[in-house]
Amino acid sequence: MSQHLLLPLVILAISPIPGAFPDSDCGRPEPSARIMGGSDAQPGSWPWQVSLHQGGGHICGGSLIAPSWVLSAAHCFVTNGTLAPAAEWTVVLGVHSQDGPLDGAHVRAVAAILVPDNYSSVELGADVALLRLASPARLGPAVRPVCLPRASHRFAHGTACRATGWGDIQEEDPLPLPWVLQEVELRLLGEAACQCLYSRPGPFNLTFQLLPGMLCAGYAEGHRDTCQGDSGGPLVCEEGGRWFQAGITSFGFGCGRRNRPGVFTAVAPYEAWIREQVMGSEPGPTFPSQSPQPQSVLSEPTDENCTIALPECGKAPRPGAWPWEAQVMVPGSRPCYGALVSESWVLAPASCFLGRISSDHQPGDLDNWRVLLPSRPRAEHVARLVPHENASWDDASDLALLQLREPVNLGAAPRPVCLPHPDHYFLPGSRCRLAHWGRGEPAPGSSSLLEAELLGTWWCHCLYGRQEATVPPPGEPPQALCPAYQQEEAVAGSCWVTSAPPLLCQTEGGSWVLVGMAIRGSRELFAAIGPEETWISQTVGEAHFLPPSGFTLWPPESSDLCPPDMAGASGSPQAAIFLLLLTPLIQG
Repeated sequence: MSQHLLLPLVILAISPIPGAFPDSDCGRPEPSARIMGGSDAQPGSWPWQVSLHQGGGHICGGSLIAPSWVLSAAHCFVTNGTLAPAAEWTVVLGVHSQDGPLDGAHVRAVAAILVPDNYSSVELGADVALLRLASPARLGPAVRPVCLPRASHRFAHGTACRATGWGDIQEEDPLPLPWVLQEVELRLLGEAACQCLYSRPGPFNLTFQLLPGMLCAGYAEGHRDTCQGDSGGPLVCEEGGRWFQAGITSFGFGCGRRNRPGVFTAVAPYEAWIREQVMGSEPGPTFPSQSPQPQSVLSEPTDENCTIALPECGKAPRPGAWPWEAQVMVPGSRPCYGALVSESWVLAPASCFLGRISSDHQPGDLDNWRVLLPSRPRAEHVARLVPHENASWDDASDLALLQLREPVNLGAAPRPVCLPHPDHYFLPGSRCRLAHWGRGEPAPGSSSLLEAELLGTWWCHCLYGRQEATVPPPGEPPQALCPAYQQEEAVAGSCWVTSAPPLLCQTEGGSWVLVGMAIRGSRELFAAIGPEETWISQTVGEAHFLPPSGFTLWPPESSDLCPPDMAGASGSPQAAIFLLLLTPLIQG
């Protein structure tokens, strides 16, 4: 990406324009309570917020800075280098809800739209615009200008500011009726911290170089942000009892994504440009004096190590309400159930797709495959299928990864499941569950959520391992896992014949970990996920693996050898009875 640096602007004046409002008239809304953090704003809270309409509908936001002037973003009006005619736009002032009659609001035509000469696209900066109204706004409690900062002013890093608008509440999810003005608290980020976040590969595998005149606000963990439809709206910060506009909503990589805070046009560097454009207007915008910020608050080391937010994995509102559950829809086949392990990848049984894999491992009808995720308004397209190199119908490596065409925005839902390292495993007796994913339809009733306790490696091998196999030595990470069920659950589960369910275990902190995938559709023998860390990491790049736990395996109690009547007893009635008898042992 080429970089066109925005040169510092020469300050033409520092005194208010003749005829400007008194300082007390800007940035002071009517007193009212407010709900913070992406909620409905109270009427009159943000009297400078305006809605810019084109073709009869809301397109962008803006802020009233003087009776005849509105500040917004250039990209709202410039398309392919062409500035939209002013006559196509109207400004709605004093509006709170955009549903139905605009009670208390009034509309003004736009006489002129002004953008900097060096504006070309949002990523190259200078994303600012001034709109001159055909007639002055009617000021009152619901319509009042915001204060503007002087060019010399710097807002302190970490300052809690507010962004407002009628944009989407999340990506591709429009604000629902009655379209009430939304507000969200965002914290200002220093340039070094923001650049650190944007220098790491993120959504869509893109990085970004910040330019002078850009301002970042948000959180490394995401979740709160501006979105489509908020462009041009104000980011305001309170100082000395009045609100100053620090930024103009410009752009972002998605909405509320991890390590991708919103990018705003900093207003302070444009004091001279704004004054030049509105010269002669009476009254004009107000630039009140602000208290100087302590240098210690403003300073930021250029080599600052920013804190990268990792995806929160494995948190579910309740067992069975899995926010990482993914349903793979393949034309002509039953749904296949898997788990979301990152923003772009789903882990599922390879046996769901083996009959469709060609020589290059890519099905010919991949364009028609879809993935359904919880809380997502539309199905996701599949870009690539990566089966495990040892995948087969009967092999323990019955795993495949599916890459989504576009990364999803992680939050409360969808959310990835946690994955274990090779040496992270759960002690015998750990409480686990089988989920209803895998080949075939989900099992009905309580059997779709079997509760289980893990057996030790020795018992697992002796009950379900091959007779010729060697018992794993104590302390060695298991390659296979065996859960034991209560009697009524085991009986109910016997009707479960079409699915290959995964095994999830819960950490002490409450996170669910995908520890095993069923072997040959079994409910007794599971291939451990931990040993596949290298394959998953090399393919996915950013799955959430828990740190090693340091657990030791349950050692054999008497002999390294299985009793003759136990070895290979998988599936026999004696094995099922023996499992039931083991319950007191594994609880101890």
